[in-house]
Amino acid sequence: MESNIKSKKFRAANLAMQFIEDGMCIGLGTGSTANEFILLLSLAINNGMNFKCVATSKKTEDYASSLGIPIFELDEIKALDITIDGADEFDEKMNLIKGGGGALLREKIVASVSKHYVIITDDSKKSINLGTFPLPIEIIRFSPKTTMLKIKLLLLDAGINVDIKLRKNDNGSVFTSDGGNFIVDCACDFIKDPAGIESLIRSVNGVVENGLFIGMADKIVVANENVIEIIEK
Repeated sequence: MESNIKSKKFRAANLAMQFIEDGMCIGLGTGSTANEFILLLSLAINNGMNFKCVATSKKTEDYASSLGIPIFELDEIKALDITIDGADEFDEKMNLIKGGGGALLREKIVASVSKHYVIITDDSKKSINLGTFPLPIEIIRFSPKTTMLKIKLLLLDAGINVDIKLRKNDNGSVFTSDGGNFIVDCACDFIKDPAGIESLIRSVNGVVENGLFIGMADKIVVANENVIEIIEK
């Protein structure tokens, strides 16, 4: 089963390479599917192609650098030709839930300055309505319980039942994002109005960013068992 999932991730990443041209400025996503693309990009560099890349997380930066991919600060480049990233879940309208790896803040910033935002994934991540994957929300470290209660009451008032938990590492310590913030994971009912919920969550004092990426993806490359589907706006 794991080898089949890895194969799907690789096939989606391999197809995404057709959108890459020599000399591009590229945003590099975070996660196992994005890593498949990063590996292929390093092979392209070994074959003589040149890129300037921006990483969406410290993990991605370290992995890409280890493969010889040049990493720049976003301020040095300012605009990106394309960003290739994965997703934890996507719906039929190309809305996404991201942040399972804890990089949602940088991922959303990088996506926002990309001319093209391409998601590579497999068919297991597709849902009619978002909510199968717990929604990550990045919050400041000050009074996390207070912020969590605000989020919970807001979602309940919007008609969404939610179980909200502070993300922790395997050793029981509190997970801290690259930005030094905490992340809470919200196991929700189906989110039937992602844009409305995203706006509501953003209004909570103490929230830094949330994992709802609404209307941002230009293409979603979906690897199925035997074929690869490209969903476009």
